[in-house]
Amino acid sequence: MNYYPNTSPQFKQLVESISGKKIAVVGHVRPDGDCIGSQVALCRVFRSQGIDAVCVNHDPVPATLKFLVENTPFHRGTEFDLEGWDIMSVDCADSRRTGPSVAPHMERTLGNIDHHISNTQYGKTNLIEATSSATGEILAGFFFDCGYEVDTDTANGLYVGIATDTGQFRFPATTRHTFEISGKLVDRGVDLAKVNLELYEQESFAKLELLQRFLKSLKLHFNGRVCVGLLEDGVYEEAGASIDDSEGLVDYARSIEGVDIGVLVEERAGKIKGSLRAKEQKYRCDLIAKQFNGGGHAAAAGLNDESSMEEFLPRLLEAISTQLDAIDSES
Repeated sequence: MNYYPNTSPQFKQLVESISGKKIAVVGHVRPDGDCIGSQVALCRVFRSQGIDAVCVNHDPVPATLKFLVENTPFHRGTEFDLEGWDIMSVDCADSRRTGPSVAPHMERTLGNIDHHISNTQYGKTNLIEATSSATGEILAGFFFDCGYEVDTDTANGLYVGIATDTGQFRFPATTRHTFEISGKLVDRGVDLAKVNLELYEQESFAKLELLQRFLKSLKLHFNGRVCVGLLEDGVYEEAGASIDDSEGLVDYARSIEGVDIGVLVEERAGKIKGSLRAKEQKYRCDLIAKQFNGGGHAAAAGLNDESSMEEFLPRLLEAISTQLDAIDSES
């Protein structure tokens, strides 16, 4: 079985075309499991083919994901000179989302592999599979289709990407295809007990403090169809938490009975960052986020804004209301 009959041949051609080049595999800022796992996996496959490859991310690897990078060269963009390196990008919808230390080099992007519906097609070769649950799923399919070696570290990275981006196989993009590929990765040596321990049973007390503050801020809008939670400026310092500790908080807002869209809005250093999560893809979170310098998936998206919380929230709620009205009119 070929998982990606149209794009796997293009991937193989891409790998063959970079022989002899120095390749930096990059991902988006504030990296999550799919980003880090995909960077590690692609880098390892390149290196198995004799290609000089390293991973580079503007931000540090989150503590819960450090076990993935133990045997793979991984550098912070602020500490690595990218001059002379060509770029392969994974799990990044827009080249600007690679961060200040990496984005200036993105004109050398030879390949762009992603599953975001909002991807801006910024690579020389763009392999976008927007119906796939994770970039890890796409890469795993490519590797299996093309016959590349998937060792244990590669399998762990790919599996973590799939498990985290599907919310442990709960989110709408999860398909039979997802389970088949995940099963093959387990056959390649994924240590499920270790992966689950590292991902879900190593939370810091500071993250729980942050969660407590987030839960207290939750408010329902539009007859309970939308739940918004806030992390106001200074809350990280008060809780003793890091930025990584906000990962997954928005899912608590979405999980409430009757809520269609959950929202996390955080104010940090005078700027707004937001996450939107919907229970169904029809709500097109990516279209809402696009109005605020963001993008992502139909059921999961992120946004950025430079106004104050007081100015931003009414505009966001208006955009969400308009989207809900549009969906309701189609029903």
